[in-house]
This record gives sequence, C-alpha cells and structure tokens, in this order.
Amino acid sequence: MWLNIIIYLNMSKDLVVKTNRLNQAFQVLTLAELHIVQLAIVDARETGTGLSTDTPLRIDARRYAEVFNTTRQNAYQRMKEAEDTLFNRRFSFYDENGKLVKSRWIQQVRYLDDEGAIELVFTLAVVQGISRIDGVKEFFTQYLLSQTAQLNSVYSARLYELLIQWGSTGKVPIIDLGDFREQLGIGINEYQRMHHFKARVLEPAIKEINEKTDIKAEYEQHKKGRIISGFSFKFKKKSQPKSEKVLDSKRDPNTPDFFVKMTDAQRHLFANKMSEMPEMSTYSQGTESYQQFAIRIANMLLEPEKFRELYPILEKAGFKGNL
Repeated sequence: MWLNIIIYLNMSKDLVVKTNRLNQAFQVLTLAELHIVQLAIVDARETGTGLSTDTPLRIDARRYAEVFNTTRQNAYQRMKEAEDTLFNRRFSFYDENGKLVKSRWIQQVRYLDDEGAIELVFTLAVVQGISRIDGVKEFFTQYLLSQTAQLNSVYSARLYELLIQWGSTGKVPIIDLGDFREQLGIGINEYQRMHHFKARVLEPAIKEINEKTDIKAEYEQHKKGRIISGFSFKFKKKSQPKSEKVLDSKRDPNTPDFFVKMTDAQRHLFANKMSEMPEMSTYSQGTESYQQFAIRIANMLLEPEKFRELYPILEKAGFKGNL
C-alpha cells in the first residue's frame, strides 16, 4: 500500500522517477510547492542525505533559482509563500486492494528567513515507500526535472507527468473526468463548466507542453450521451534537432572545433557558480545582478567560440566534460 518515490541521478542528474500509483494520485499542490517537493527528493539523493522521518531536508533559494531559472529574490518569495501552505497539503490514492488512502506530503516544514532556505520532513508513507523500490521499471513513471522546470502552470506540469507515464505507447487510455480533475488538483468548485475547464486548464496546458517540452500531445474528448465524461491523449517525442558536433572533452580546448555539449541544468548550474568568480569580472557589465550575469553566461556557453574561451574558468568551477 505504500507509495513509492525515487529520483535516479544518472548522467543528467535530474531524472525524476515515481511509482505510477503516486503519479496518478489525487493531489493539490501549487507550482512552487511541487517544485519544492521535487527538489527535496532530488537533492536528498544527490547529496547522499537520503530521506527519513527524522532528518530535515534543506532547500536553498539559490538552488531553487538555479533549477527553475528565476531570480533569487523571486525564489525567496515563492518558497516563503509555499511554506505557509505546504504542511497542510494532502493527497489520496488507491492501494493495491482498491481502498482509498489519504496522506500528507510532509510532517514538518519551516522557513529559515535569515538563511533563505526551507527545511522539510516527509511523512512516513512517503519515506517508507522509497525504501520499497524494487527496480521493476514498468511500474514507474520517469522524466527529466528540466522538462517540467520550464513550465509556468502547475496544470501543465501535472498533465506532463500523467502523459509521460504512457511513454512506451504514446497513448493514454480514457481518464474519467472526475478523476482527471482531481489528478490535476482542481477544486470541486473550480472550472465547473466544461468550456471554462478546456479554455483555462486543458488547452493552455497542452499548448505549453507542446511549446516547451520534449513531447507533442493532443487530446480527444469522450461522451456518455451528450455529456463529456472523460479524455484520452496521444503524444509523441519531438525529433531532436541536429546539434553541433560534440567532441572529446579531453582534447585541447584551443582546438578550433572543440565544443562540449552541456545540458540546460549543467549550463545554469555552472553559470551561477561562474557569475561570482573573480575570473569572470572582465565579462561583467557592472550594473547587472549576479542572477542576470548568470543568465548571460548560460547563453554564452551555448556558443562554441565563447565556450572555448570560457572553458578554463568552467573547469575551475568544477565542470568535467564527461559528466
């Protein structure tokens, strides 16, 4: 009956893996709250801290800003607001016997105002669920955190999770309208009219997913009589654009065609580190903030010529081309 959540940190270091049971859970989280939960689980595994019901997990505003590409000030504000509501958030799911089970996400949370950080402790159901992972991948939903990090709507993020669960077929069977609304976290009194639901939730979510993620999706509505009773979905992976030739990172960076392709998460992570290094002072425009400077650096790292120029500083910041 336990829910299972796990984050596998492979070469991309931001692969989110959940059991399908958790992925289909009825839940209500704001986008900021969802981001905090995702980061807590990712960082617990990346730092080796692990998850327990005794030890708080810490999420810093700077880390939030790096991953979700926002300013540190905005990250502070989002986290502070989320701290006020996250503790009371609940979710429900059906266990293997078909019984409805209700649980909180976390049992403890506090905002460290003077440090710009949040500390939280997951509930026993979540923590014990993680320890029961047995590696049977067909029962899990997995996706890159970087795919949902760029989505601005929590409905888009949740719909992406629900779709990607069916990645092996690209076809999502009919989801009952009532279940679908609860899986998206829509309140009983919200968007009750179908045209409001489609215009303000479903269609904007599909549009944002198609524009910003690695899949292209479409939906079909199903009726019982004259009333829409559910939706099914089809989606396919977008073809990857041909990228500039990636060469052996062990080569001399002065070689004219030397270039190492970085993931978006890597670019922003190292750009934030480099923005505060004295070696980058010659590239600073003086009046810009560290965050603005970091965004410029991240864009510079996309350009092969600038990449070669900045590579010695990038290495000093800890980048290894074969990550």
